[in-house]
Amino acid sequence: MICNNILETIGKTPLIRLNRIAEDIPATVLAKVEYFNPGNSIKDRIALNLIEDAERRGVLKPGGTIIEGTSGNTGMGLALVGIVKGYKCIFTTTDKQSKEKVDILRAMGAEVIVCPTAVEPDDPRSYYSVAEKLGRDTPNSFYVNQYFNLANREAHYKSTGPEIWEQTEGKITHLVVGVGTGGTISGAGQYLKEQNNDIKLVGVDTYGSILQQYHETGTFDPADIHAYITEGIGEDIIPENINFDIIDRFVKITDKDGAIYTRELAKQEGLFIGNSCGSAMAGVKAIKDDLTEDDVVVVIFHDHGSRYVGKMYNDEWMKEKGFID
Repeated sequence: MICNNILETIGKTPLIRLNRIAEDIPATVLAKVEYFNPGNSIKDRIALNLIEDAERRGVLKPGGTIIEGTSGNTGMGLALVGIVKGYKCIFTTTDKQSKEKVDILRAMGAEVIVCPTAVEPDDPRSYYSVAEKLGRDTPNSFYVNQYFNLANREAHYKSTGPEIWEQTEGKITHLVVGVGTGGTISGAGQYLKEQNNDIKLVGVDTYGSILQQYHETGTFDPADIHAYITEGIGEDIIPENINFDIIDRFVKITDKDGAIYTRELAKQEGLFIGNSCGSAMAGVKAIKDDLTEDDVVVVIFHDHGSRYVGKMYNDEWMKEKGFID
């Protein structure tokens, strides 16, 4: 098959059985490995849908500028779309993100503005606020706003969910997803629940994030938010893309466990995956006592390990953080 451009290679990623690392889990555990997308992450799916939706609505004009706050992966997907469709890209990100992510975005022709992590979301210095201001001030621009733009979860309803249902021949019983913007678990989860409402949706959160607390109590206490190392999951805001009503439960994973499982997946399964994937795997381990041999668990592995070579895959960094001796 000949593709007309790189965007036509997005989606149809494989399900890969986990063997050694899942030996102590009674269920069948399958990883939906999203680094097979051209931008090496699941965010390619939403990037294409977000831009095509903006084009249909007339809010993004030819020759315009795409603006977004990103932890790196959405930016990469948007950069690919921008290159093919002829848009300029300006991204904001935080100083906790790996250097590799920033370098990759710049290599793809994007302008990247690095903002401080340790500020409130509504602080004018935050990467949310800077992106929003750029969207207001830049002529002929489109501020993507992936946290609140529902074309995010629509992408997963249209692609990720149907792929998982088809690949498991409808046998999936649990979907385990690291939750950030909430697009994946809400979009793919809605599709899967429509096929079989007994499917359990398990969100993976990190300590320092507010998502599990909000799901369980409906309250938002800023005092419970603190800095964390894990990238790509957890939030200090409540994204509109998260449909809390369909999520069955959240589990919290420590920074250390997320980092350790990231490395173990490479060593035990040959899957060179990103930080949030390790957290997602730890999430599967956290629910193993609730699983049976008849269950089929699909866990989303969001991105590629190349973004984390200087962090989770670096022994000195791991020692500095106290994650290994």
